Amino acid sequence: MSVEQRIFKQGSTTYYFSSKFFPEPIKSDVFKLYSFVRVADDYVDEQPAQPQKLRALERAWRQAWADPAFNTTIKSRDSIDKRVVKNMVDVARRYDFDVQWIDDFFVSMKADIQPHPYETIEETLIYIHGSAEVIGLMMARIMGLPEAAMEAAAMQGRAMQFINFIRDITEDNALGRTYIPQEDLQLFGLRDLSAESAKAHPKAFRALIRFELKRYKRWQNEARRGFRYIPRRYRIPLRTAVDMYNWTGRHITHDPLVVFKRKVKPTKEHVIARALLRMMYA
Repeated sequence: MSVEQRIFKQGSTTYYFSSKFFPEPIKSDVFKLYSFVRVADDYVDEQPAQPQKLRALERAWRQAWADPAFNTTIKSRDSIDKRVVKNMVDVARRYDFDVQWIDDFFVSMKADIQPHPYETIEETLIYIHGSAEVIGLMMARIMGLPEAAMEAAAMQGRAMQFINFIRDITEDNALGRTYIPQEDLQLFGLRDLSAESAKAHPKAFRALIRFELKRYKRWQNEARRGFRYIPRRYRIPLRTAVDMYNWTGRHITHDPLVVFKRKVKPTKEHVIARALLRMMYA
């Protein structure tokens, strides 16, 4: 297993095992992209957070990108940061990424170092753009999708990230983060998203989470419009991941309080079985 695969696998069961169904050679490029993203994300999720490491990674990226002679050849002595920067420069060059996407990604990562409540859905969406929509745009470029597919690609990133916010409420509470807009909490009469508040007002909490899941479904339906642009060989892993996120959404809709009991995630076996089924019907 490559270093990139190992980093990716440690960060995401659904994405990793569904991505294994991409054909070569883009599978290795997907691993390169996600290993860079995961390293940055891990720096802000560690306890305590590692802002100096995130800033160093950003500086290394900027310096490498600005140097047209930067050599992306991986060497055995390269540090993890150097390796993922080389990988990111390589895929960004070959697939003509908009450098603003990477800038926006770092803006959202840095926002997690000193978290603050998002008052409106518009504020939450600014964060989501840098943390997830730009990843969807990069994936679209790697898959060679036309410009007409880009809006749906960004929407796919948005939808999946929003499910993560709902699924990971307990983890985010521990990190001092709340991505669900404060205006929504106020709408349902909740002070915060703590387990104590939810258990004190279970009806209101259930209504809030189901309200947010309806947002996810609307965004996922918009993203689905872009599937027609995706070649079948690339559609299998993407639709597998979407199936798994829909599965997560259904489980949480049935019992929103489950987010305080366990992390609702499909198993590796579930993801692989779904991918094999998609191979038959995609």
